[in-house]
Amino acid sequence: MIADHLPVLVVVLPLVGAFVTLLAGWADRRLCFPIAMATTVIQFCISLLILSQVMQTGPLHYNLGNWLPPWGIEYVIDQLNGFVLVVILFLCVLTCLYSHRSTPSEIDEKKIPAFYTVLLLLVTGVCGIAVTGDLFNLYVFLEISSLAAYALVALGREKRSLVSSFTYLVMGSVSACFILLGIGHLYIVTGTLNMADLARVLPPLYGSTVIQTAFIFFIIGLSIKTALFPLHLWLPDAYRYSPSAVTVLLSTVVSKIGVYALIRILFTVFTPAFIIFEIPVMEVFCWMAAAAIIGGSVLAISQTDLKRMLAYSSVSQMGYILLGIGIADSLAVTGGILHILNHAVMKGCLFMIAGSFIYSSGIRSIEDLRGIARTMPLTAAAFVIAAASMIGIPPTVGFMSKWFIALGALESGQWIFVLVILASSLLTAVYFWKVIEYMYFREPGTVCAGTVSTARDPPAGMLVPTLVLAAACILFGIFVSIPLEVIEPFVTGILGGT
Repeated sequence: MIADHLPVLVVVLPLVGAFVTLLAGWADRRLCFPIAMATTVIQFCISLLILSQVMQTGPLHYNLGNWLPPWGIEYVIDQLNGFVLVVILFLCVLTCLYSHRSTPSEIDEKKIPAFYTVLLLLVTGVCGIAVTGDLFNLYVFLEISSLAAYALVALGREKRSLVSSFTYLVMGSVSACFILLGIGHLYIVTGTLNMADLARVLPPLYGSTVIQTAFIFFIIGLSIKTALFPLHLWLPDAYRYSPSAVTVLLSTVVSKIGVYALIRILFTVFTPAFIIFEIPVMEVFCWMAAAAIIGGSVLAISQTDLKRMLAYSSVSQMGYILLGIGIADSLAVTGGILHILNHAVMKGCLFMIAGSFIYSSGIRSIEDLRGIARTMPLTAAAFVIAAASMIGIPPTVGFMSKWFIALGALESGQWIFVLVILASSLLTAVYFWKVIEYMYFREPGTVCAGTVSTARDPPAGMLVPTLVLAAACILFGIFVSIPLEVIEPFVTGILGGT
């Protein structure tokens, strides 16, 4: 039955789609978008079927080539990666729709086939990371998605796009080296790369220096991938100078799959017994996350470019996910994983809005947004909703994840991190209010009066996905029980409800 092969189809389909898109682009570049769009929509439907099956029958196991693990490569899907798979493909569908109108205005027309081909290769990589149960296979897919991301950043028309892509490549290569060294150290000692098998074999070896070194390599490598402060230096320029649709993908899909890989290695490969009791690294994680939350917010306040402001805001928001994981309380971990969805929705909406401003008016500077709410009312309203969610105003999604993390911090006696969350929310309100003030309460300036006065809300292809994400900022805050039904069983399973 085809239903038995859904775990592998979700990876193979975009790979085939990338090849078809490339061939179709040679004949007629107008065919590239419909092929990419159809591919991502089908994948999203498959991810929903997979998650539904996981919730009904438990984790899915798929052995490639009928080679049994640990010798063969195994795809394993549980509540965590089933949830992540749905989130990233939901954002891929909306970003692909958004790109149809935004991308031709930001890259050369002859590069359109390359854009959609590489986009589908990126989707292949992130889906492979999500479903694989093999550590080396995870590394391979991580490199596929990273190489595709470097190429997408470089497609921008500005010269700085190439520099940003090169910086991203260098940092990504350093990250990959650490991860590969970690994999090699584990294989030397255990002789296996299957994640479930590693979880079984590792406990007697927790005191091994080689195992502990491998763990440190993984933490450093994945911290660079997720742009954890202060290893975030590649991120602001990559977000600023890439095409708008690429920025959305980087901030929602690529960053979230990196966090997923970190969670998977921490809790599935090394298990809570190692990270909490054997090497109490979670306290270090908490303080690094706190530094990211405050540092990213402070850096965001000082920015004059909207996309760079949102980039530093992402550094701060990723800290919330890592803080929830670091506290290692069931409520806090639930909030951290919930923030994967929430941040993807909020930041995807905000970067789409930034792209809409560029598309309609050419404006990138915050100060040049004076009075733009009068000519782009729907876009400005969506910005207010997403900004309120970033601040954490109830009943938005941002409030719910912060609430769970704060409750977890209080429950575990780490009240200092509640103060960090409150301080960051105030700082977030400062830099988002600055944008809202310029949009709604300032008269258009002499420099940009012409561009603001002629600006209009973007075409439906860009506006609809933006409004969908803005609505999701409210709906998932009100109906938070929907994602929690998926997240809580996984958290209970790994922490035992403690």
